[in-house]
Amino acid sequence: MKRATSLAALVATTALLAACGGTAPNTTSSSASGAPATEVKGDYPDLTGETISVASDWSGAEQENFQKVLDGFAKATGAKVTYTSLGNNVATALGTQIEGGKPPSVALIPQPGLLKQLAAKGSIKPLSAEVSDAVAKNYAQTWADLSTVDDKNYGVWFKAANKSTIWYNTKLYEEAGATAPATWEDFTKTLKTLSDSGYAGISIGADVGWPLTDWFENVYLRTAGPEKYDQLTEHKIPWTDPSVKEALDVLSKLWGDSALIQPGGAQRTFPDSVTAVFGEKPAAATVYEGDFVAGNITSQTKSKVGTDAKLYPWPSINGSKPSVMGAGNVAVAFDENKGTQALMKYLASPEAANTWIALGGFTSPNKNADMNLYPDEISRQIADELVNAEVFKFDMSDLVPSAFGGTEGQGMWQIFIDFYQKPADVEGTMAALEKAATEAYK
Repeated sequence: MKRATSLAALVATTALLAACGGTAPNTTSSSASGAPATEVKGDYPDLTGETISVASDWSGAEQENFQKVLDGFAKATGAKVTYTSLGNNVATALGTQIEGGKPPSVALIPQPGLLKQLAAKGSIKPLSAEVSDAVAKNYAQTWADLSTVDDKNYGVWFKAANKSTIWYNTKLYEEAGATAPATWEDFTKTLKTLSDSGYAGISIGADVGWPLTDWFENVYLRTAGPEKYDQLTEHKIPWTDPSVKEALDVLSKLWGDSALIQPGGAQRTFPDSVTAVFGEKPAAATVYEGDFVAGNITSQTKSKVGTDAKLYPWPSINGSKPSVMGAGNVAVAFDENKGTQALMKYLASPEAANTWIALGGFTSPNKNADMNLYPDEISRQIADELVNAEVFKFDMSDLVPSAFGGTEGQGMWQIFIDFYQKPADVEGTMAALEKAATEAYK
């Protein structure tokens, strides 16, 4: 695929962001005088009089919580730190700033593909030796690999999302005598046990397509392995490869078993699939999606996360290693100034992560962050599974060209809806995916 010739063109090859708050840019600042008393350990320079600009897609409560992280750095260094929310369209907003010659000092972006394009254009700087040392100390190698371009690491992964979590109604599982399965074989048996008890084993939201791509990505990561996952993501192997067939066969068997799945077909929305499990009159016992399901449960139902609703990790398939497919925000630096590099080092520290962990609504990939600070058992479980996963891979549909992986009504989204409706058509699905990928990667 040819590289974009301008930063504005990054939008064309950057996957669509998941729907989240934030529209108009919001700017706040922190300084030593107004920051709360946040203890920051480590050797940081005196940056009194310096201003460091930071940008990301966070707004609302997320912006407020991240502001407290920045307050800690401002207090420790004397620097003034300004934060601007870029809204949902990060590639466009950031591209405009870069082309105008005024990029932020540091941006936390949600797409590895965008990081790689910025690195290829020379817009961002590789990590300094000191920041690299902090990353090596505090992160598993899989995270460093995710932000490495041409053997140089450009990023610090600050916030992460675990999209390999399966949620279940504890009461229905208890009534059926079902327990959290560890393998795919046990998973399908569990769904059968639940269905036999009078409730559908699982509810699936499929009206748009992105939940179905997440299903495929989790299965493919475990059946094909991380190397094939990368190869397919980069279209170095075709979607007609036998490894794709193996994953689709697994899904075909499950999606084709109407006895296990709540009726509703591809018309059911993802929010409705959550309500079907945790609403006042549940129709199913299980639902799959990422850690953000907790927010849906809280906002849509009266069920309590941690008591009525619990989760288990995606089951192992054919003895696959503990693996997580997910997403996150990576910090990148646009200059090599002392203050910028000091902030990057701080964002790689456990202290920066701990500040937000204690506030809730946050998962850190930092392996030395304090797990005891997570406000509840479920958030600790989510973080523990993510940090200790032997394999972590970013959401494939966020890495491929958006025309293929992130556009409603076409590409992966539509083809997987078609496959969900006709799960026996494995060969036709492979051919359709390969055709769409070939067109998108031109």
